Amino acid sequence: MRGTPRRVVITGMGVVTALGDTLDQFWSALCAGQSGIGPLTLFDTTDFKVHFGGQVHDWDPVARFGAKEARHLDRFAQFAMAASISAVADAGIDFATLPPHACGVILGSGIGGLNEFESQHSVCREKGPSRISPFTIPKLMVNAASGQVSIRWGLRGPNSAVATACASAANAIGDAFKVIQQGHADVMITGGSEAAITHMGLGGFAAMRALSTRNDDPRRASRPFDRDRDGFVLAEGAGVLILEEESLARKRGARIYAEMLGYGMSADGTHITVPDEEGRGASRAMRLCLEDAGVAPDAVDYINAHGTSTGLGDLAETKAMKLVFGPHARRLQVSSTKSELGHLLGASGGVELAASALAIHTGVLPPTINLDHPGEGCDLDYIPNVAREVRVNHVMSNSFGFGGHNASLLIGRYVPNLR
Repeated sequence: MRGTPRRVVITGMGVVTALGDTLDQFWSALCAGQSGIGPLTLFDTTDFKVHFGGQVHDWDPVARFGAKEARHLDRFAQFAMAASISAVADAGIDFATLPPHACGVILGSGIGGLNEFESQHSVCREKGPSRISPFTIPKLMVNAASGQVSIRWGLRGPNSAVATACASAANAIGDAFKVIQQGHADVMITGGSEAAITHMGLGGFAAMRALSTRNDDPRRASRPFDRDRDGFVLAEGAGVLILEEESLARKRGARIYAEMLGYGMSADGTHITVPDEEGRGASRAMRLCLEDAGVAPDAVDYINAHGTSTGLGDLAETKAMKLVFGPHARRLQVSSTKSELGHLLGASGGVELAASALAIHTGVLPPTINLDHPGEGCDLDYIPNVAREVRVNHVMSNSFGFGGHNASLLIGRYVPNLR
């Protein structure tokens, strides 16, 4: 640590989701309580148990990147690149004016290039190993996204990839936050991307009985904290943020959405897919996040919950919030944007921190849609069905993943000259 930790702010954001690939589309749809869940059209799902998800529609990588670059990027990396381009533009940052070693990339993905893996496996089986594409490994590896994004702008600072299942993007953002806070970089592109709506992705999660099977009513299938929840809804996309050292952002007159304040992570250490039912691992990540920020529990106004719409997960997260916040848990405002977007797996933390920053910036809290009858033990204020206009100063975002990975991030309203 180089003396006093440096302040870190969010100056740009970009998303690719089932509800749109611009911040305005995304935020307007979220606050209107719209659902991005519908029938899948990427492949024939006739023989699958589940026929719906949070698909990114009308995706044309050639139009975005050109034929050559598009061929070299798996769908998950295409999403990461598009969201990064949007975030850089939103931040108004010109990397040509900054030292390349002071700018870096940390992106997360739970699975990486599953599309490329499946397509080249078919080539190998049908045509033989000599016909496998030489781009197979560079396309499917989880770090392909962070590598390609750094190459686009010639960034030579800290660069890594995080794979902690559904906590991937949150861990990536937390790591990027610490890199800047400790003086190892001034600007970081960070977040996560995922494109797991494939034959193996959909079939694998369905085989685990992790997915909702509400095929007759997909828009109401993702229902976090509701009595009738029956599993999560598989989704795809990306969420990328620009984190920047505060004095640099102020010097160049950047718009600041919010300030990064705290990061905590932990492990359940109990089961590879089932969360600790008492929420002990999740509560530790939240406590560590608050301690890192130096913020009291009763100062938190809103939590963008992990809230996947699974029976055990939603209840465990509710218990964890009660453990951490005590009596204040009853005053917390909580919502799960997965009710509208589905579960973007390793990308979820990036998209949800973007939503959290927009909640601070706009004074609107997105709702938990499809919450008609709260489930047993799910008795907090989950902002059911209708967005809420309210000024908030401190927001927490939770991400928990298979493997027992827990990550919590805390952001706050930016106050100049705090120190």
